[in-house]
Amino acid sequence: MRKVAVVGVGETKFSGAQTKTGVELFSEAAMDALNESQLKQTDVQALFLGNVLGDFSEGQGSIQAFAAENLGLHNIPANRYEGACASGSIAVRDAFMWVASGFYDIVLAGGVERAATMGTPLATRTFAMFGDSRYEYPSGLTFPGVFGLLTHLYAAKHGIPLPKLKEQMAYTSVQSYHHGKSNAKAHFRKEVSMEDVLKAFMVCTPLQLHDCCPFSDGGAALILASEEVAKKLTSKPVYITGIGQASNGPLSNQNDYLPRIRARELAVEQSYKMSGRKPEDIDVCELHDCFSTAAIIAAECLGFFEYGTAGEAWLKGEADIGGKIAINPSGGLKAKGHPIGATGAGQVYEIAKQLRGEVEPERQVEGAKIGMTDTLGGVGATLCNLILERGW
Repeated sequence: MRKVAVVGVGETKFSGAQTKTGVELFSEAAMDALNESQLKQTDVQALFLGNVLGDFSEGQGSIQAFAAENLGLHNIPANRYEGACASGSIAVRDAFMWVASGFYDIVLAGGVERAATMGTPLATRTFAMFGDSRYEYPSGLTFPGVFGLLTHLYAAKHGIPLPKLKEQMAYTSVQSYHHGKSNAKAHFRKEVSMEDVLKAFMVCTPLQLHDCCPFSDGGAALILASEEVAKKLTSKPVYITGIGQASNGPLSNQNDYLPRIRARELAVEQSYKMSGRKPEDIDVCELHDCFSTAAIIAAECLGFFEYGTAGEAWLKGEADIGGKIAINPSGGLKAKGHPIGATGAGQVYEIAKQLRGEVEPERQVEGAKIGMTDTLGGVGATLCNLILERGW
């Protein structure tokens, strides 16, 4: 396969309800990516777009075709990807494979969502569709419930008293908010203290308000190009060197591994093998911290910390800038936000910017050369990991 580089990136601000349509949000991000890559619309050969709830949030199906038209990408192939919260990541993964195969030289990939626009009741109901619709949702299980259960299971499995685990979880949120405050694109730009987290209202025991990510609106876009093309466009190509994707069925069918997410372990193993890298090689990672527990579980499944130890590692600063591995310097889903169709592409945006040394100084990982993204869709139904490396 050919080497594939990210040569242009764009992202809107992630925020609460926006008045722009999904097509307009994605077009804003995509034009920034095109301009940064110094390409014209006629250079783009295909569009790969992650979007989950456009049908519900604004009654817009086939958003990929309308986005292509709005951008002036006339008559090109345009595909929509739905992998719940991993939709943007699997769109980027497929775009990578098309360029790596030699079929295309230049493609546009990304995602968009207007989840905040839907309001909490509708967003909660539609998010729950990405659990099992026959047994899990009818029993009242929404995503806070899923991760509340996993929190109790994690505490029991590893012998961690729940008050201690809640302290560890709270610190993952404090760290995310701290970095989000410095991110101009973030949904939440404020500091949150341990006391704020531990005194907030209960969402689903033991998860409290600041243990949970927000519903967000936003879009993110990337231009992917073959190595030959990339060398003509930029002096700072960021190559995608490893990809991985795996799936799981209903939560109950994952019982042999929980609270570990087996699909994540398999997906990241694929990305490590393809890139020739190991967990200790990763300088910076944007991982899926939809809930505080999710961050802890993800860091362990990715191989950064031993099982049962990630929460303590956060408290010691080992998961922060300057520590063993810099996790979510963007603020993560918790503070940067979670427009589900765009989240994975937004993670790639952040890693590309980090490797190029182009984020705000307060949250720049100095000397970062290798980064990873990790996105979870549904109840572990779709997991996607990407490894990116500096090309200069």
